[in-house]
Amino acid sequence: MPTPTLIRNAAWTAEWDGATGRNFYGQGKDVLLADGRIAAITPHDPSAPPPAGAEVIDGSKLLVMPGLINIHTHPTTEPAGRGVREDHGVPEQQMTGLFERLQAFKLDQQGQAAAMRLAYAELMSAGVTSVVDLSPPFPSWLSIMAESGLRGWAGAGYAAARWGMEAPQSVTWMWNREDARRQFDAAKQFMKEAEADPSGRLTGIVFPAQIDTVEEEMLRESIAYAAETGRPFTTHISQSVVEVREIIRRHGVTPIQWAAGIGLLTPRSILGHAIFIDEHISIGWHTAKDIGLMADTGATVAHCPSPFARYGEHLRHFGKYRARGVNMGFGTDCAPHNLIEEMRLAIILARNASRDIAAADTGSVFHAATVGGADALGRRDLGRLELGASADIVLVDLAHPLMTPPRDPLRALIFHAADRAVKRVMVGGETIYADGRPTKLDVADAAGILAESQTKMLRDSVGRDYRGRSGDEITPISLPIH
Repeated sequence: MPTPTLIRNAAWTAEWDGATGRNFYGQGKDVLLADGRIAAITPHDPSAPPPAGAEVIDGSKLLVMPGLINIHTHPTTEPAGRGVREDHGVPEQQMTGLFERLQAFKLDQQGQAAAMRLAYAELMSAGVTSVVDLSPPFPSWLSIMAESGLRGWAGAGYAAARWGMEAPQSVTWMWNREDARRQFDAAKQFMKEAEADPSGRLTGIVFPAQIDTVEEEMLRESIAYAAETGRPFTTHISQSVVEVREIIRRHGVTPIQWAAGIGLLTPRSILGHAIFIDEHISIGWHTAKDIGLMADTGATVAHCPSPFARYGEHLRHFGKYRARGVNMGFGTDCAPHNLIEEMRLAIILARNASRDIAAADTGSVFHAATVGGADALGRRDLGRLELGASADIVLVDLAHPLMTPPRDPLRALIFHAADRAVKRVMVGGETIYADGRPTKLDVADAAGILAESQTKMLRDSVGRDYRGRSGDEITPISLPIH
């Protein structure tokens, strides 16, 4: 067990009140971490001696808050999209470039490992303590996850189809049902290996990759397996107009309605994105059932604003989903893996969609990024600063210029300072990030390795792209070189 830690006289605390189901601010508190838990939160007593052997931290210029929960991210591939995907889109596919990129670009295993290290370091820097890692598994995946010190949910994806393109206006589904069974069996083994890790911080999550690439029988089997083993379940759903139109073509209803009909929407289900529902203006379907189905079944939406906002789309809107009773959580999906920035963007997009400043606010997105994510994972001991909860906490530097004046420290953090004010991150009372760098995770060579792997990925796209283009042709750099 880590050494006990006493955060003495914390200027601000973002605490959880279980009786009201709400967070609240405390001031002038002593927070004791011991045996991996929050052992005490009490008014500061300058005369009380610290526990024997405890590390004492002066909290007089700190905000103490629970660690953030990232319930949807792809850290082993997405950092390779830096400088590649930000301006890329296909107009014939409502500007999403997802299908074109996934057909053309493939990162090698060395690049995946380097991307993961850099993404995990970035996640910590923005106060994340728990991450749902949705990745194509590779040999060092679980060992890097364990090395990081984060709490990790290993989502080894599996699917019966992969996407392809023959023209900008078309997407094809190429099926391999036998391989899907092999992938599912491998995913089960990865989940078991994760949970056998001696750290006790790794868990499996059942992850059929997309609602349109996994057949009904395997989807039913997947949700049953999640229930049988007590694991959470997740899939990408309603993440593109192309997908929604395909599911309507196959089944005559929206993806959310079809998923509800086959039993995929449950309190253990995390729905990746769930943006393009029946009421969305880019769908224009004749029903208005989807939000109600998600709320009534207790499913969670993993909201990842930035990748969609880049090409002019977004969930419409955070406040509407929440008001109808949908449990909301946050993910980063792609690089940058900065959950605080995602929280800020969610507020701005919701207000723009609704033309209502009350559609989302600091308190509601903070709840989603902490309690909402923890509840989605079935972990009521996470995402909360309260007695007995796991000692997964973040110390925010109130002396940072962008946190000043600290009239409302969460607003200052989300709207102004973001990761720049995160001073220290602890998981189970053990420090995993401090003074601007991870304490356990080796990132020394990762940037150089990723750069080399990205170059190879862009070069090799010639053999994968439907038009035989290099990466530089698919997504040119922003300015010409003279």
